[in-house]
Amino acid sequence: MFDKEIDRSSTHAFKWEKYKGKDILPLWVADTEFKCAEAILDAMRARVDHGLFGYTLPAHYEPANKAVVRWLADMHNWHIESEWIVWNPGVVPAFNVACKAYCEKGDTVLVQTPNYPPLRAAPSINGMKRVEIATVEQHGRWTIDFVELEKQAADPKCKLFIVCNPMNPVGSVLFESELQKIADICSKHEVVLCSDEIHCDLILDKSKKHLPAGNFAGLENNSVTLMAASKTFNIAGLGTSFAIIPDKKIRQAFVSAAQGILPWANVMGLVATEAAFTLCDDWHQQQLNYLRENLAYLSSQVDKFDGLKLLSVEATYLAWIDASGLGVDNPQAYFESKGVGPSPGSDFGNKNFIRINFGCPRSMLEEAFRRLNSN
Repeated sequence: MFDKEIDRSSTHAFKWEKYKGKDILPLWVADTEFKCAEAILDAMRARVDHGLFGYTLPAHYEPANKAVVRWLADMHNWHIESEWIVWNPGVVPAFNVACKAYCEKGDTVLVQTPNYPPLRAAPSINGMKRVEIATVEQHGRWTIDFVELEKQAADPKCKLFIVCNPMNPVGSVLFESELQKIADICSKHEVVLCSDEIHCDLILDKSKKHLPAGNFAGLENNSVTLMAASKTFNIAGLGTSFAIIPDKKIRQAFVSAAQGILPWANVMGLVATEAAFTLCDDWHQQQLNYLRENLAYLSSQVDKFDGLKLLSVEATYLAWIDASGLGVDNPQAYFESKGVGPSPGSDFGNKNFIRINFGCPRSMLEEAFRRLNSN
């Protein structure tokens, strides 16, 4: 089912509109080319057939809340209370709300980089200073520069640290020891952690396990954990995500900051999330296996391509590829000239890289490397 190429040209998809009218294969923005699981489509059809779409308060949508509780327990061994769930229309508005909730204008927000553009932009949008904490290579994978994190967190103006785990775009899954360092630093300097974990159900390295921030000793009372079914089940356009905030004071600050600004999560997104988290376990595992095979293919092709380098990708369907060895001033322009459209590394904080989305039928990846290898 994941091998089928689906024509999205008539759907105004953001991913495909970028290169509309050009012979450039879009492998950039983080949604997949996979059709939703039938159980999700069936649930949405049933809701459409009902015919009424009035106001639906997420807190009242008990089946969706139960689905989140069940999913986190079964997939991540995290046993939460329903009252910890705060529904949002997306993780991007959610980490902007976190800036408002825990900082004042002029405060400092630490952001792990490279990171995706909306996250990097959040501090300045809210009148705060962004300080980037670099991601460094260590033992063939990317990890956080903890020396720099300790240094910057000590600034009294620093109130919030935003991190992606698993990391987008570098694909690392934080080890227990790495989370412990974050917990110790945040606790010592009274910095709140906002952990964007939207890719947490896309762990490709079978030796790795995702550890949610809110379920980690030392962070449970000092963190906001952002999650969604959107990346895993390709329903990002339905505008639905959730924050898990165990600490009542931290949770109330978040809710207060969102009041009057954020709309409720979309009712169809709630329907889809409920179905995804209750009826799609087999589909989820099949997708993971397909993505692992795609990653193996992509890695083999990068290894053979002179000038490209890819470190270990432990999670997500995104490959952060070092193109500095190509010897070109603009790797993005080079790829586009070959008919392949990745995400430009400059958007994430490093112009010498590009990010390729391998959440697509194998045939699309094969076509991408056929183009790249042509003269």
